[in-house]
Amino acid sequence: MRGDSSPLFYFSGNIVCLKLRIMDIEKRVTELVGEKIADRPDLFLVDVKMHSNGKLIILVDGDKGIGIADCAAISRHVGFHLEEENVLEDAYNLEVSSPGIDAPLVMPRQFVKNVGRNLAIKMADGSKKEGRLTGMTEDAVIIEETNKQKGKKAETTESVIPLTQITETKVLISFK
Repeated sequence: MRGDSSPLFYFSGNIVCLKLRIMDIEKRVTELVGEKIADRPDLFLVDVKMHSNGKLIILVDGDKGIGIADCAAISRHVGFHLEEENVLEDAYNLEVSSPGIDAPLVMPRQFVKNVGRNLAIKMADGSKKEGRLTGMTEDAVIIEETNKQKGKKAETTESVIPLTQITETKVLISFK
């Protein structure tokens, strides 16, 4: 965290300078996280987001989840290098965490990690699908949908849904 009074964002008539600066910060943070987890093939970066209010959020996940110790180590590594390199000129708030149980799945590894779990999928055409994730290909997810009709036995069908037709996917949480 910087103690000097130089501005973090530069406005030169438009917002372009701000966006470019944020993109540079996010790119450098992505590189730093990559360095830190290079020896941990079970961990992967989900997202880096620098907000204009000085909040820097890093979302990291793992094939079997991520622990607090790993988040702390990533935070120390990134924070140390941001300070040493003077990447951020103003005070900032660094937050490293897992995406959270209610966050949408955005990376193929997140889908693979959740095989066997129930998903809610929002489609590009506005429709919704729910089903158990049974697999994933390079360009589609495979779910088992259970269709219940009154007075009939529930029928299970397999659906292959191209990723290009999906706008959002979330894991359904069951408390049964």
